[in-house]
Amino acid sequence: MLQEEERKYIINTYNRQKGATPLLVRGQGSRVWDENGKEYLDFVGGIAVNALGHCYPPILEAVSRQMEKIIHTSNLYYSEPQVELARMLVENSPAGKVFFANSGAEANEAAIKLARKYTKQRFGRERYEIVTALDSFHGRTLATITATGQEKFHRGFEPLVPGFRYARFNDLNSFRAQINSYTCAIMVEPVQGEGGIHVATPEFLQGLRRLCDEHNLLLIFDEIQCGMGRTGKLFAFEHYHVVPDIFTLAKALGGGLPIGAMLCTEEVAGGFSPGDHASTFGGNPVACAAATAAVGTLLNEGFLELVRQNSAFLLGELERLQGIFPGLIKEIRGKGFMLGLEIGSEAVEIRMHCQDRGLLINCIGGEVLRLLPPLNTKKDELVAALGILEGVLQDWVGKNA
Repeated sequence: MLQEEERKYIINTYNRQKGATPLLVRGQGSRVWDENGKEYLDFVGGIAVNALGHCYPPILEAVSRQMEKIIHTSNLYYSEPQVELARMLVENSPAGKVFFANSGAEANEAAIKLARKYTKQRFGRERYEIVTALDSFHGRTLATITATGQEKFHRGFEPLVPGFRYARFNDLNSFRAQINSYTCAIMVEPVQGEGGIHVATPEFLQGLRRLCDEHNLLLIFDEIQCGMGRTGKLFAFEHYHVVPDIFTLAKALGGGLPIGAMLCTEEVAGGFSPGDHASTFGGNPVACAAATAAVGTLLNEGFLELVRQNSAFLLGELERLQGIFPGLIKEIRGKGFMLGLEIGSEAVEIRMHCQDRGLLINCIGGEVLRLLPPLNTKKDELVAALGILEGVLQDWVGKNA
């Protein structure tokens, strides 16, 4: 079996249970099929990557066209797909410049390096510390796991990269207390993903902007998971009327292909000079072609409005389920199509029962069910997913009454 060969040849870094993880072989829209032909509604979506579902035709067409032209070229040369995507992102955001990478972790690495370099150039002294939030998640590289405010990701990798301090999310005073003469930036997710789907308050993000202005710090938003339409706006920070100095994107940006991006103001971009940072595969022509098609779809008139309408419907129905199962669904958190149901220790088994009935959802921290449906999920598919979830919850309550 393929699963046995995987265990034989691939390093075990993912927590899969024997016989419980399907082998997915085909996807179309919001649905996937396993090796036995069983159909699932996919509300994991590659963890917010497949924001337009599987095999979205405009992305397939864009990738096919580009692969017939040129698949890869060094960044020593100009690239038309890269420039086209950069123009699209800059013209539809407050950014002035873009750096392309391959992943969210790499985009955040670029942001960390740029914050340090720019601050040293501007102030001429050692200012290198970045304040991040507890329960945050910023990546798996050594610097980004250090930036991540969760001790469980740090264990075994010490000594960690120096230069990071942690404060409580949505607690402005906690962040203020961590600022000192070495601080160069504050970095947060407007909506924390891996930390359990925690949404920033307007007062918090607006307060961080003021703090950064008062202390000449850079404000960095990690939009790896919550960006690119996931919350109903192109960028999550648009809900807050706060403009960051740097923000990072990945996941949904490539429509299924690996790509990351760090965007920043024109002034901050001047912190990097040729040779300061680079990426062999960053801005790959095929990935950029896919991303251009994905971003173009998000920018289509009415698309994000439909996301807001359908995600409001989903939230309302989840709140209805909470009313039916108040002892089981302790809290519902999130924004747009990035929603978390705090269940408790039962969440792992509930996720498995949903999978058995044809609904793929994710469980984070062993206690929170995370729903990340494609942004173009049809309403009848939302209804079908809700029906599966309700049936599982009903059976769970009946079995454990």
